[in-house]
Amino acid sequence: MRAMVLDAPRTPLRLERRPLPSPGSGEIRVRVEACAVCRTDLHVVDGDLPEPKLPLVPGHEIVGVVDALGEGATGLSLGQRVGVPWLGHACGHCPYCAAGRENLCDHPAFTGYTRDGGFATHAIASTDFVFPLDGFDDPAAAAPLMCAGLIGWRSLQAAGDARRIGIYGFGAAAHIIAQVCAWQGRRVFAFTRPGDGAAQTFARALGAEWAGGSDEAPPEELDAAILFAPVGELVPTALSHVRKGGRVVCGGIHMSDIPRFPYALLWGEREVVSVANLTRQDGVDFLRVARQAGVKTSITRYPLEEANAALDDLRCGRLQGAAVLIP
Repeated sequence: MRAMVLDAPRTPLRLERRPLPSPGSGEIRVRVEACAVCRTDLHVVDGDLPEPKLPLVPGHEIVGVVDALGEGATGLSLGQRVGVPWLGHACGHCPYCAAGRENLCDHPAFTGYTRDGGFATHAIASTDFVFPLDGFDDPAAAAPLMCAGLIGWRSLQAAGDARRIGIYGFGAAAHIIAQVCAWQGRRVFAFTRPGDGAAQTFARALGAEWAGGSDEAPPEELDAAILFAPVGELVPTALSHVRKGGRVVCGGIHMSDIPRFPYALLWGEREVVSVANLTRQDGVDFLRVARQAGVKTSITRYPLEEANAALDDLRCGRLQGAAVLIP
């Protein structure tokens, strides 16, 4: 197999040839058809997230076909297309798992972070933590659904029944969840980097009724705001634009520090909440909604060997939608 490997944070990935891995008990081997590039991959590579497994094959938005079954691997068949998400394992017995909150598991494993991921031709995954993708005919188009879509969905659920939703950072997650919002009849207000007219045009094309810079005020108060941009300074900005009783949802796994802000921005029963990881039920629910809503992803394809270029394009804001590696 071929894999792009991270040896140390803040260093380029290198191409490595390895023997094909064998799946263990309850595991499958996936022949990777596509793996999207997520901002979390960027945080891992750039050293923003602590203590990754090293050396590491990043990548946790994997779509591929099952090409080997480990002992006791049931419920899946050889040749079946599956998706492999960020949450690769939960212990099942900690207080959070027992309460149905496996996304907060005390002893988790994460694809492309604590176990090797999908920037490769093959990957190992636990059968209990993959999603059958029968009916998803384009693996590259489906790959961003495995995290950008899932974390976008969990963030939207955290926003409750908000009708006027502000989305800060119009990247991979936002371009998916904006389509879901439009399908649900919600009103989307998109905030991009100041002066990024192309991103604002892109947002309007996907159903946003207003699009402007993150330094601008929306034309009316918001019921909720979702922050996909990992910029802590946007938290008080978003608070200033949500109504009393409104909510600001922080959808990223990493964010720069939130600056001090006056209590008046929080007063009025406004809330700031974070979203962490995902549950398997999130995947079941979101994939059903994605089909019903006819979600279409905007992707830029890269050969596996150009993973560093894809990461740099994401880092520098040169993408509309998502980058996807094709082994």
